Amino acid sequence: MTDLETPVAAPRAPALRRAAPALLGYAAVRALGLAVLAGWSAARGKSAYTLLTARWDSLWYTRVAGPGYGYEVRLPNGDVHSDLAFFPLLPWLERLLHALTPLSYADAGFTVSLLASLAAAWGIFAVTDVVYGRRVGVCAVLLWAVLPVGIVQSMAYSESLFTALAAWSLYAVLTGRWVSAGALAALAGLTRPVGLAVVAAVWTAGVVSFVRDRSAGARDRGADQAGGAHLGGRAPEAPGAPARHRGLGMALAPVGAAAYVLWVGHRTGRGPLGYLDVQAGWRNGFDGGYAFARFVADKFTSFPSAPAGVGLVLGVGLLLWLYVTGIRQRQPLPLLVYTGVVLALALCASSYFGSKPRLLMPAFPVLLPLARALARLRTSRSVLVAAGVAVASAVYGAFWLNGSGPP
Repeated sequence: MTDLETPVAAPRAPALRRAAPALLGYAAVRALGLAVLAGWSAARGKSAYTLLTARWDSLWYTRVAGPGYGYEVRLPNGDVHSDLAFFPLLPWLERLLHALTPLSYADAGFTVSLLASLAAAWGIFAVTDVVYGRRVGVCAVLLWAVLPVGIVQSMAYSESLFTALAAWSLYAVLTGRWVSAGALAALAGLTRPVGLAVVAAVWTAGVVSFVRDRSAGARDRGADQAGGAHLGGRAPEAPGAPARHRGLGMALAPVGAAAYVLWVGHRTGRGPLGYLDVQAGWRNGFDGGYAFARFVADKFTSFPSAPAGVGLVLGVGLLLWLYVTGIRQRQPLPLLVYTGVVLALALCASSYFGSKPRLLMPAFPVLLPLARALARLRTSRSVLVAAGVAVASAVYGAFWLNGSGPP
């Protein structure tokens, strides 16, 4: 199950009862975060609900959900912030829920995020349960819940929705449900640009699976020609059907992202690269991490900001160490590919640097080494550690959202 090749797990439905401890723990952590946010915001004369539903990206999503695409802001320096930078699945769901219920677009976005965060927690549990077992799965969900920027999981943002789709697509890959994996990857590609990471995971797993099956077939033919018996391994699959499903899943995976990017190119009249022009208007791009490195280096030019620079260096170092640890622990290849692409796109993009913590949130497999370590503790000690970190996360989330917050 933890081999670097694509694992072929025995299909097993992730029963709600099996995931219940993880989901209950997750709900408790999120309820604590919302309660602390409500109290902190009230003390400052602010509305916690407004902070969750009517600031930053959430406003852009509700504008798309209402009148549709076409809104832009021209800044004095000439930059153009266009709503075409925001992928459509979340506003589509907001519009659908608004049409079916009395909820406003903002209310619908908040509802979608709450439900999607639970689906994401369940998906993270399902993936981890397949790879490492139930206890580690519960710990992985709790660690994702208590991330310092975990409050974003309850905002009308697309991170929770994307993480849910990504996690369940990865689960489908790990359990051999190729068409489901491709369909979920396509939906993830309609949610955020980082949907590329899910596509990469599905395609890598599919290619490795095709190569492995071809090699196995060649060995079997060689054994038959030599008169040897076929010993061990898995039984030959039905001709055509598994490969057809795998191919269909791989074909579906990039459809969502490709369709939206091509549509933006057509709408802007700039062709297939039109979406990159839209992102350039937001000063978003991929520079290999040069801008982020300069941002971190600038922190060391004065003493007051030097501790922040040290914290950034340690944070990036921790992420890379956890990723390398996942490789050493032989995480399944789809998880490694997915996590690697998410980390690369988040750390090497020249986007708003304050956004990077929330952009890293979908990279949940990076938490698996910590989840394994937490699972080895006695239950009472694990609960104590998780509770302490949950309190710290709730306080930080309330402080952060009432301050600079997630741009």
